[in-house]
Amino acid sequence: MKLNELLKDGIYVLKESNIEECNLKARLLLCYLLGQSKEYLMINDAEEIDTETQIAYYSLLDRLTSGEPLQYITGHQEFMGLDFLVNKNVLIPQPDTEILVQAVIKYLEHNCGKENVKLFENLEKRKINKPKILDLCTGSGAIAISLVKNCPNDVEVVASDVSHEALKVAQINCKKNSAKVKLVESNLFETIEEKFDMIVSNPPYIETDVIPELSMDVQNEPHLALDGGKDGLDFYRKIGENAKKYLTKERNAFLRNRL
Repeated sequence: MKLNELLKDGIYVLKESNIEECNLKARLLLCYLLGQSKEYLMINDAEEIDTETQIAYYSLLDRLTSGEPLQYITGHQEFMGLDFLVNKNVLIPQPDTEILVQAVIKYLEHNCGKENVKLFENLEKRKINKPKILDLCTGSGAIAISLVKNCPNDVEVVASDVSHEALKVAQINCKKNSAKVKLVESNLFETIEEKFDMIVSNPPYIETDVIPELSMDVQNEPHLALDGGKDGLDFYRKIGENAKKYLTKERNAFLRNRL
């Protein structure tokens, strides 16, 4: 069987199983299996594929049609231009979450620039030279690591998660992306002892009763990272109720001025 024929079979299998973006996913699976780029598939579409590789490809297709997320199969997800390891212990970082990271970066550019120091103008008085950020419910570490790699100024980032297994993944991603992040195992603020200039989080937010209605691949992500309680707002309430205790006095004043 030629490569283009195998790919055509893969697209058909996924289409018959009502898998979204079947063309793209069939290609990405084949790229992953062969260890090649999408360009390679186009250039070498007439290449003969051995039986062993064909069997392996159909096995990957079965995993995908059974509801296993593509990113868990390949072990990779791109986020903010960086490559992250993902597995069944962490939520898969989604492009929508990049909006949160970009908002933090924009905020720091406006409030912590060399020529426009506002919120953090007292850093020298506190004998520190960079703002401290807490990332709650960090999962794979995507938000924390992306902030370290993309912020216009140096930042000190602490990332916490209740899941020990998730923190193992975050640690691997820190090394993978050469990002210095302090990882803490904590149920929200439970073991947090420091104060921060900013707290960011993308916590579980899906209503408990809605989870069974989600697509199978989403249901195969860790429910611990999905379930936000009856109305989906449990974590938001807990963070809102306790955040001020873990923010610097200056940041608390800033919050009060905005209320």
